[in-house]
Amino acid sequence: MFGKRAPEAPRKIEGVFAAAITPRRPGTCEIDLAAALELIDWLGARKIQGLVLLGSTGEFVHFGPEERSRLAHLGVKRSRVPVLVNVAHSTLDEAVQLGRNAADAGAAGLLLTPPYFFRYSDSEVVAFYREFAAGLRRDVPLFLYNIPHFAPGVSLECADQLLGAGGFAGIKDSGGDWPYLQALLERKAQQPFTLLVGNDGLFLPARRAGADGVVSGISSALPELLLALEQVVKAQDTAGQEYLQNRLQEVISWLKKFPVPAGVKQMVAWRNVNAGPLATPLSPQLAQTAGEFEQWFREWLPVVLEECRHAY
Repeated sequence: MFGKRAPEAPRKIEGVFAAAITPRRPGTCEIDLAAALELIDWLGARKIQGLVLLGSTGEFVHFGPEERSRLAHLGVKRSRVPVLVNVAHSTLDEAVQLGRNAADAGAAGLLLTPPYFFRYSDSEVVAFYREFAAGLRRDVPLFLYNIPHFAPGVSLECADQLLGAGGFAGIKDSGGDWPYLQALLERKAQQPFTLLVGNDGLFLPARRAGADGVVSGISSALPELLLALEQVVKAQDTAGQEYLQNRLQEVISWLKKFPVPAGVKQMVAWRNVNAGPLATPLSPQLAQTAGEFEQWFREWLPVVLEECRHAY
């Protein structure tokens, strides 16, 4: 679809990757490309370490393949940090085509869930991933994407067959299950691969235990908080870690009241960045809760931003 970029030396995938929201044009199902690029600029100015485009927080299911490929192309070109592109689709053929387009655009890596909506067995999931890797014909790191809330999960048995020698460079785990994440960490110690946490609440314990980084929906609106937490982890500042983790949990407790990713999109808008409309309207009761959340957020934000400035 797009012309190939000259290949670049691969960059290590680590640290804080913002799972970017995808702004939508009002009254349509079309991506607001201008707003999406402005968000990329805004996140880059706050020194985010990487981006994920069109993941779950990016609501990829709302957009057609051509639009997704166009945003991947423009987003990779615009960004000054590594960009991972989610190429999940309910069919193998379209996932392969999305993967080829994103790789040609210069993506630093591709994320892929098992085929979503319908349920598939482990053997079918492994076959899907292997066929995808064989059909891609591009030299780009591939990452399993475990998000069992919305697609068949990537079981540990599947991960054992696919990671490392199986052709996949790593895994993004958004399951939120600490024992599963611990099992991945144990496997990573035996055979290295890139492990990214896709659950904000587990970032701190996972990073302490050896995870390479986080793909954070909250970072789409609050990159400063996750970057500060990353910094105190590197500095082995235990007191700072616990303090900022408590700050993070304050936000998570609010976000749990809203459907994914409505709360994050609202926070982006409250930071004066164009987030576009929500995919579905909030109920009157939840709209009232959103008003309470906004009042709390606007009072809370300046204090936390000042705290974060002292961390990094």
